[in-house]
Amino acid sequence: MSSVLWGCNTNSNSTNKLQINSPSHFPKPIPSPNRNELTQEGIALGRRLFFDTTLSANNQISCASCHQPELAFSDNKPFSSGHSGRFLKRNTPPLFNMAWAESFFWDGGVKNLESLSFAALSSPDEMGVDLEELCLGLNQDKTYTSAFKQAFDVDSISSAYISRALAQYMRTLVSYDSRYDSVQLGLSQFSDRQLHGHNVFVKNCASCHPPPLFTDNGFHHNGISQKYTAHHLYLTTGRFRITRDSIDLGKYKTPSLRNLSRTAPYMHDGRFEDLDEVLNHYQNLDLKNQNQDILVTHIEFSDVDKNALKAFLKTLEGGTID
Repeated sequence: MSSVLWGCNTNSNSTNKLQINSPSHFPKPIPSPNRNELTQEGIALGRRLFFDTTLSANNQISCASCHQPELAFSDNKPFSSGHSGRFLKRNTPPLFNMAWAESFFWDGGVKNLESLSFAALSSPDEMGVDLEELCLGLNQDKTYTSAFKQAFDVDSISSAYISRALAQYMRTLVSYDSRYDSVQLGLSQFSDRQLHGHNVFVKNCASCHPPPLFTDNGFHHNGISQKYTAHHLYLTTGRFRITRDSIDLGKYKTPSLRNLSRTAPYMHDGRFEDLDEVLNHYQNLDLKNQNQDILVTHIEFSDVDKNALKAFLKTLEGGTID
């Protein structure tokens, strides 16, 4: 935690306010809202809540059940299942570098981290908990009431403060210690193969995956086939679910390319098991899909180019985030 945070003011009447201490080649993170400034107490409380199974209706599921730290806070499944046992309709996204994001979920349906947790907590297909009952139970736990008092100076726990604590913890999940980052800081160099792969990446991928975050946090239709059964219609709508603008049908948020070895399978529906399948998709692109982004085109490269690109992408692997 100390490697990504630094204190900005302390006095005897307040908790220690913190800020994200990002490396020099990163842009400035989006500031925390005034109502939920980062504190050591709030982050520690959020981490405890994140791993606590009592936040689910059956006391068996935590946030970490689907967002596992060793997998860059993903779960390596096409679709996760939660309290109801039914599979969710979209692939579980990893959680890192969220302090730079302006929206969340594959369709951007949530605009701030302070609101992100409510859907997962209350959805019957995820954690399935009644928020009022959750607060009642936590208010009966003296260790939790003490922790919320220290973090937020409140005498009663509410769902808003639960979500704020979780937001503080998620804001600190920063991935920035990869080989790529070391090169940017002048501490290392790419191999010839990695440098070749970097050039292939810049030519073919960087428009939607610009460094150093390797996402533009935008929404694009990347040529994924729209041939779903009625049961999977939810998957085809994408950003349209939020905007109700037909031009957004099939558009999904650009995922980061960091930590790819731990975040398979890929795409919003988890359809590609490995990077070779992803690259084959772009080599054999179906250009007939409605709303396909003009930035998404055929990628023509040799096996040497492809292997070099994969070597470069491996330089984006960071350590375990926690």
